[in-house]
Amino acid sequence: MMIAALVTGIGLGSMYGLIALGFQITYSVSSTVNFAQGSVVMLGAVLGYVFTERLGLAWWLAYPLAILCCGLFGMLVEALLVRPFASRGSEAWLMATVAGGIFLDNAVLFSFGNEPRSLSSPLVETTWQFAGTGLYPQQLLIPVAAIGVALTLHVLFRRTLQGRALLAVVQNTLAARLMGINTSLMISGSFAISAMLAGCAGLLIAPLFSVHSDMGTLFGLKAFAVAILGGMTSASGVMLAGFLYGLTEALVTAYLGSSSTYIVVFALVILALTLKPDGLFGRPAVKKV
Repeated sequence: MMIAALVTGIGLGSMYGLIALGFQITYSVSSTVNFAQGSVVMLGAVLGYVFTERLGLAWWLAYPLAILCCGLFGMLVEALLVRPFASRGSEAWLMATVAGGIFLDNAVLFSFGNEPRSLSSPLVETTWQFAGTGLYPQQLLIPVAAIGVALTLHVLFRRTLQGRALLAVVQNTLAARLMGINTSLMISGSFAISAMLAGCAGLLIAPLFSVHSDMGTLFGLKAFAVAILGGMTSASGVMLAGFLYGLTEALVTAYLGSSSTYIVVFALVILALTLKPDGLFGRPAVKKV
């Protein structure tokens, strides 16, 4: 039971970290977040199902196409639901992105239906035995893929011109604009990256969960808790917090039962934030007056 809980926890934690990393990226660049992030997780899974099961596309074509569509949706959210309010100094983008997620959930419910579907994958057809525990290869793929995506983003941010431009916007938006960087494009790109991370997470978990219109809501809420817990200013802290959250959730479920999971886990989150208000790995913001 311990091994199964650890594997499940690492898998869930890496997925939470991947979604939470999207929150961290947009917050670092624009001081805003997309509260429709959980709905984008669902969108990635649904598009993966539609492209493979209904249109018959090969997974190597369908999955990147689904992730690209999620990125386009993220840019649409930024352009229509965030930028008009943030540019006027209004905080109404909070409710606007929530409404955008609800709109997407119901649009998928209307077009896709409410019956849960199963996304087929050869990685969930047979189990591998390890120390007397049966594990799906998909469970092992999730943390490997999530860590690989996070490391790839780190390299792209540090080694490419566009990535360094994005980091410049993170450090000082006004200075980046004066240096000729298109900050509006960078902010839009951060929302695209955030949504693509969520879509990737949806595709990774879809073979293990049923695909339906409201599957991403709870994942999005947990991922936001992970982002706050890790510290919205620390990308590595968010990923580490994801692993801690996932392991805690899996161990509490295994030993205390699912009825106690959210009580214990969120009580621990509240305790951690009480002791570390800026997150476990975050740093307090420095304000110059």
